[in-house]
Amino acid sequence: MRIEWLDSAILDLQRLRNFILPHNVDAARRAVRTNQTAVSPLMLNPRIGKPVEDLPNYHDIFIPFGSSGYVLRYRLQGDTVYVIAVKHGREAGSAGQIPTAELVNEPIEAAYGTRENLTTPGPLNLTTPGPSNLTTPGPS
Repeated sequence: MRIEWLDSAILDLQRLRNFILPHNVDAARRAVRTNQTAVSPLMLNPRIGKPVEDLPNYHDIFIPFGSSGYVLRYRLQGDTVYVIAVKHGREAGSAGQIPTAELVNEPIEAAYGTRENLTTPGPLNLTTPGPSNLTTPGPS
């Protein structure tokens, strides 16, 4: 089983990191790292997440962090776990922002795009070019 982070999930991690970053650089780093490492068990047990009602092969896992946590949605397709979305547990309407039934029959790549260089095993490289990359800046 391999794990692939789709562009939609990468953008979610960037958004979540950028929300925390001005308040606490260390917490922003830990939030990204926590989400990255939380997917490792899926390589051996891809069905450990809670099945999403009415969406075959979609699962959610809750990732504890601080006083709340994150909800990570993924889809099983063949021998690949596609990480589709990451939302903070307190986001208003987060369930409505996570992919819904109309995307179930679309090929995963058509619905969300892919990042061939963002697969596991091995360390995830969640950097993107430009000012919104996931690399947290060092001390100024």
